[in-house]
Amino acid sequence: MNIKLIRATIEDSKELWQMQLESFQSLLDKYQDYDTNPASEPIDKIIYRLKQEETYYYFICMNDVKVGAIRIIDFKSDGNKRISPIFILPQYQNKGIAQIAMQLCEQLHGSENWELDTILQEEGNCYLYEKMGYHRTGKTEAINDKLTLVFYEK
Repeated sequence: MNIKLIRATIEDSKELWQMQLESFQSLLDKYQDYDTNPASEPIDKIIYRLKQEETYYYFICMNDVKVGAIRIIDFKSDGNKRISPIFILPQYQNKGIAQIAMQLCEQLHGSENWELDTILQEEGNCYLYEKMGYHRTGKTEAINDKLTLVFYEK
């Protein structure tokens, strides 16, 4: 499995947005978190982020096929970095692709001072991040009666 990252540009905003909608739709259906789920975001939000100096969007490619994407927010001034969001298209999930993509991002942006959040009820996500060396900060945020966000750092 050949995984690589390709930096996305403003011209890729529609493709990123469509992939994000497809990747997060099942979670939106499950948790009904319409205010926070990336499947509810308008394309304008992706365009806005792509224009941010500290934002790096990468397509995650497997064997030259775009299978997902990751957004890195890299505050170079203080060394802090954040993943928000990372997603893999449904037909490519649970193949270890996200883990490799995160390792590639650490090679590009450094291996320290990372943070992210995920859905506490999604045990597979929590397992992945903990396996990658992330630790829970102790902070959680209840979004609704079905969903709680849990915060991680590395």
